[in-house]
Amino acid sequence: MILDKIEVVPEFKHLQIREITEDGGYHRRVLTPDMDVSNETQTIQRGTDENGDTIMKTVKEIAEELWTDSVKEAWTAKQAESTP
Repeated sequence: MILDKIEVVPEFKHLQIREITEDGGYHRRVLTPDMDVSNETQTIQRGTDENGDTIMKTVKEIAEELWTDSVKEAWTAKQAESTP
């Protein structure tokens, strides 16, 4: 599969991943701050730098930037609230 798009869902910084399958269709999945992203090595363009060069980032790098300790703690607390 080819990484096509990443959207960041506010508050808990969930990553919505869209990938293109071999048959040209789409596969979607969501990564949450409690997940292990150590094997998420697919890259995607994340803008350009001051020289106009393309900035490429892995899903893992994006998650590590967004999933601060406070985001992880808030997500853990939200899950605890939702557990009966």
